[in-house]
Amino acid sequence: MTRRKSVRNSRLRTAVTTTAVAAGSAGLLAGSLYVVHAEGRPGGKEAKLAGDAQAGRQGTGQGAGQTAGRRTGQAAATATRIADRLGTRTTGGYVDSAGRPVVTVTNATDAAAVRAAGAVPKMTQRSPATLTRVTSTLRQSVSDIPGTGWAVDPATSKVTVWTDDTVTGTRMAAVQRTARQMGAAIRMVRIPGTLRTFALGGDAIFGGGARCSLGFNVKRGQQDFFLTAGHCGNEVQNWTSDQEGAEAVGTTVESDFPGNDFALVQSEGQAGQSAVNLYNGQAQEITEAGEAVVGQEVLRSGSTTGVHDGTVTATNATVNFAEGSVSGMIQTTVCAEPGDSGGPLFADGAALGLTSGGSGDCQTGGVTFFQPVTEALQVFGAEIG
Repeated sequence: MTRRKSVRNSRLRTAVTTTAVAAGSAGLLAGSLYVVHAEGRPGGKEAKLAGDAQAGRQGTGQGAGQTAGRRTGQAAATATRIADRLGTRTTGGYVDSAGRPVVTVTNATDAAAVRAAGAVPKMTQRSPATLTRVTSTLRQSVSDIPGTGWAVDPATSKVTVWTDDTVTGTRMAAVQRTARQMGAAIRMVRIPGTLRTFALGGDAIFGGGARCSLGFNVKRGQQDFFLTAGHCGNEVQNWTSDQEGAEAVGTTVESDFPGNDFALVQSEGQAGQSAVNLYNGQAQEITEAGEAVVGQEVLRSGSTTGVHDGTVTATNATVNFAEGSVSGMIQTTVCAEPGDSGGPLFADGAALGLTSGGSGDCQTGGVTFFQPVTEALQVFGAEIG
């Protein structure tokens, strides 16, 4: 089942309690699936990937989930709250290099209100309406070119347009022609590698030859579900914890991709606790769903590469994969690799997003995009839980 893109201004904040549960003989944590006997397949790729993650390939130290994001989490929440109040009178909020919440404004009255609310006002060089017209033009002209995307940068009052290494020749000429029409409102950026979704056959949650990662455990009414990526849910109906298909963990009931990139999977038995596996013997409790903000420090957990950290560089971004265009995305500097799709993006105790796709890898670095989790919760009528 597919659903239309919901209104981005709708926000959802859900407080939950943590519950410890098990599914069959495998314990589920958001962001991972402890695969029974995974280490017992000697020489297999699955065993190596699990070993790499447990050995600390993730690149963040013990307790990372308890420290990363705290310096910017409160500032991000402040910027989000104030920007929501201003609505169409702002191009957005962000966290600056000093860790302060900044919100763009168009007049002195709003500037005073922003300052009184505890943030730094910044007069935007271009109106929100102008930047909206720019992104609308890009959507009409460039959406059918894979390897491209764009997002409004509130710090510069420009729209950043990116192209990956596959955009060449006539396709690059078309992007540049549209960019020239927009003049100084556009900033062009080249992304090394190829923008792609991060699903692959392998380890973690399995089905139909695909491997993805569990995102966040959620509840709808009294029933247990979990979230993962829509491009995973489109391909897989029945999920298991092992490649052989012996341990059922859930059934996809709704999936949306492209347009969005989220899927709802009904858990087999009870879902796991509201926490994210940090791949160091610890778990980060998840107590709410939140909105990502530019400049915020974040973490991502996934079955291929474990835990990595980075910074939010854009929100409400549009990215054009080969499979189709997805809008409203979170862009970050966090790396990811095939198999990490669907895994959680979080900051301290807040669920932020589901891993969708990007370019690069965790050896050389890259750019990764995430589906905001608040939208998935709203569409599915679910709560973190």
